[in-house]
Amino acid sequence: MNSNKKIHFEVSERKVLLKLFDVIFVLLSLYVISSIFNFKYFTFSPTNYYWTIVLAFYIHIFGSVFEMYNLQVASSQFQIIKSIILTSSTTVLIYLLTPIYTPLLPSNRLQIIFFFFGIFGSLLVWRIFYVKFLASHRFVKNAILVCDKDQLIELISGLEDADPHYKIVGFVNSDSEESSTFKIHSIKNIKPQDLENFVRNNSISELVIASQKTEGITVNLYNQLIHLLENGFIIREYTQVYEAITQRIPVQYVSRDFYRYFPFSRSNQNHLYLLFIRITEIIFSSFGILFGILFFPFIIIGNVLGNRGPLFYTQDRVGKNGDVFKIYKYRTMVKNAEANGAVFTTVNDSRITSFGKILRKTRLDEFPQFLNILKGDMAIIGPRPERPVFVNEIAEVMPFYETRHVIKPGLTGWAQVNYSYGDSIEDSLVKLQYDLYYIKHRSLFLDINIIIKTISTVLFYRGQ
Repeated sequence: MNSNKKIHFEVSERKVLLKLFDVIFVLLSLYVISSIFNFKYFTFSPTNYYWTIVLAFYIHIFGSVFEMYNLQVASSQFQIIKSIILTSSTTVLIYLLTPIYTPLLPSNRLQIIFFFFGIFGSLLVWRIFYVKFLASHRFVKNAILVCDKDQLIELISGLEDADPHYKIVGFVNSDSEESSTFKIHSIKNIKPQDLENFVRNNSISELVIASQKTEGITVNLYNQLIHLLENGFIIREYTQVYEAITQRIPVQYVSRDFYRYFPFSRSNQNHLYLLFIRITEIIFSSFGILFGILFFPFIIIGNVLGNRGPLFYTQDRVGKNGDVFKIYKYRTMVKNAEANGAVFTTVNDSRITSFGKILRKTRLDEFPQFLNILKGDMAIIGPRPERPVFVNEIAEVMPFYETRHVIKPGLTGWAQVNYSYGDSIEDSLVKLQYDLYYIKHRSLFLDINIIIKTISTVLFYRGQ
């Protein structure tokens, strides 16, 4: 049995660790403060246990909104301090303003200061400890790839870019049995006959099989893999690892093996789930339209000054089952922006007006799409609807692309909250991977996750 493996926390394990210890450190801090100082606002007793539950809930929700559970943010000392300040301030404010489920407002203002610094200080101490120790390289997972040499760089970057704590330290070339050793970016080429010894002597946590050529898995290599598996080493297929780490479907590595990802999520055919979602969409869209009406006078003024043309515009988009519908939006580009033909919108696109940039950054340009949702053309959550001309163009090079149309397109989606605005075929491929992941794993939990991430996108002004 292997006993020489490093400690490593998976992506999901690290997020659970952060969420759990955020609450533990906050509650411990408040208990200590109440024991030492005259702090009576938040006390622990069997009769007010729900105070603790509500506080833990607020920390989780606002921590998610302000990206405290984004692992890249959590590993950066500067970024996490900003998130802690926002999370602590919002949590304390909302907690104080909901006295039905929380303690009554204290008459002594010093109690509020104790409460704020108890939450802020405990989160700050715990998260700095996490950055200094748990996010360090001592918790890196070392892995070996079994793949074709010409795929190596692309395969490695696909994993390590998503999780910096996942390191490919060596690979077995399944394309040939050449005996010469070489390195590519410090990745050691391992001879098939030396694989077992290398694994045992280099703290390897798992082996990842990415070879698409079965003849490259020789009898000798196969026997070594089986022997390592019998001795407790983890062996996984590349697409499984990629999906778990990146939360995307690696369609570029499975050719046209469409059936590998069916059946998709049962939620796509779950009538109770779909009914609940539809009722939620109608309610949400109705409030969205009312909320949009409040901004309408300012949008009209901004359009007159910054756009100088029609306020609304419609465009053909491809919806569920490939049906084309008219999408409604506030105009953000100059008139006749596509006089020379349809093109992708790019970063800092010169066709976007000064007021249009504000509408895009705040996502206010999307508000008329609540009408599309009420009509049933769109959903709140789903792949963003694309124009027919681009669908035809992209589908020619991506056989999986039209799979997006098995569900309704959405106002927001898994691709939108995880990836920047796409302005090329390559970007469309990445967004397709996220869209297929959502279709495969669609659930109420994932929907809530997307809504929270969408709020973060709006608050941090990341629209385009």
